[in-house]
Amino acid sequence: MSENKNIIRKLDARKRIALVAHDNKKDDLIDWAIYNKTVLSKHQLFATGTTGRLLEESLDVHVTKFLSGPLGGDQQIGALIAEGKIDILFFFWDPMEAQPHDPDIKALLRLGVVWNIPMACDRATADFLLTSSLMHSEYETIIPDYKSYLKRNIPL
Repeated sequence: MSENKNIIRKLDARKRIALVAHDNKKDDLIDWAIYNKTVLSKHQLFATGTTGRLLEESLDVHVTKFLSGPLGGDQQIGALIAEGKIDILFFFWDPMEAQPHDPDIKALLRLGVVWNIPMACDRATADFLLTSSLMHSEYETIIPDYKSYLKRNIPL
């Protein structure tokens, strides 16, 4: 039996937060962000296209903006998650409407789980995350050791 060792990654008290919202959920995310402006302004914010612009205008804080989700913004944020450069993902997605970039959305959510970052996909969970004492302090997250997975002999 092989022994997997977990990797510890430290999240600073000032978190790097990605904010993403589908068109039908942008108003919800913006309302939530305005309500939580004081807390969010203490962290570094990242967002996809239009969501980033709306957040920046509504909160009057800098937001690092990427492409629109369907044009690759979801994948840009996913890459940062894989690189350990995003600590938390708030993704208000619309469960009632298919999106043209559904595979990208699934990939983004999958990467959040693979790299064990806190994620919220609705306002209630976002409230719980944002009000957690862990949100405002250093936190050590456990990242599984994927070495054994990478060593598997998978036929092509």
